[in-house]
Amino acid sequence: MKRWLGKAETALGNHSDRLNAINIFPVADGDTGTNLYLTVRAAAQALNSPSGAGSAQQSGGMPGQQDVGAVLALAGQAAMEQARGNSGTLFSVFLCAAAEPLAGHTRLSSPLLAAALNRAQIRAWSALSDPVPGTMLSVMEAAARAAAGVDADQNGDDSNHVLGLALDAAVEAALEAVVRTEDQLAALHEAHVVDAGGVGMLLILDCLRSAVLGEELQSEMLDGLHGYDVQDPHIHTDMPDDDGVEVMCTISLSPLDAATLRQRLDEMGDSVIMSQVGGVTDADGKYRWRVHVHVPAPEPAVELIGSLGEPTEISVSQLALPRDPGGHER
Repeated sequence: MKRWLGKAETALGNHSDRLNAINIFPVADGDTGTNLYLTVRAAAQALNSPSGAGSAQQSGGMPGQQDVGAVLALAGQAAMEQARGNSGTLFSVFLCAAAEPLAGHTRLSSPLLAAALNRAQIRAWSALSDPVPGTMLSVMEAAARAAAGVDADQNGDDSNHVLGLALDAAVEAALEAVVRTEDQLAALHEAHVVDAGGVGMLLILDCLRSAVLGEELQSEMLDGLHGYDVQDPHIHTDMPDDDGVEVMCTISLSPLDAATLRQRLDEMGDSVIMSQVGGVTDADGKYRWRVHVHVPAPEPAVELIGSLGEPTEISVSQLALPRDPGGHER
């Protein structure tokens, strides 16, 4: 798992410019590559810190054994707390959810991979108030279905060989889903490009395959993706600037208040993503939530959020301006 996220950090760092170049949905702000890279980097760094993976290693009290789910949960929480943009937030939701079926297990297998990918894609779809096919959600779903198909065909065989078959199938299905995105969204079809978040998710899944199987990344699979050649222009630069801001924060809310906040934010703006971070936080039954929304102006959204609880890690970013990779926040 550490090797996977380390590979993903490197791959996204290498590909961030091209991902940014084709990033035009849901807003043409050219930062999907940067956002995914920074979010995955947060997850990878959490496992490389002295207090990171070591605290999640023990399983069942047996020294030296690693709990795969605990390791990924730690990485997922770090990603969630430092998530950037729509793509980073959805990946962190994916990672946190994928960790749940893996809890208590010391190795990955085909049945566990299928369960993890399925839980992750369902949670990612449900985190968005208005999920749209033709995005990284479709890529997650295709990968999950392919892994489940292999698992069903092999009758739950948990050997490493079948795990390899499932990973191969998941990446192949993810690639096919990426190619389809161009015809699923009008904005992508008109610009003749595939979805940036979908390509980023494909890279992340191929890094998982590479880390588990000990094989090289399949860089040739990106050949021919529309808009992805080095000489292709940064498409978003020719599009009109998007007005408004992106507001993100973490807040503890009851389920009722969380539902209220989602409904009110839907009325205020769009690209609303809300997902739980961890379990119940206090005796009042509140949960910690990561909140993301695009709104015309930040003040009403920040005021609404503050009326329901005490938000932390509030960030406000102009959608029309490139974000500072160092994490410039107000």
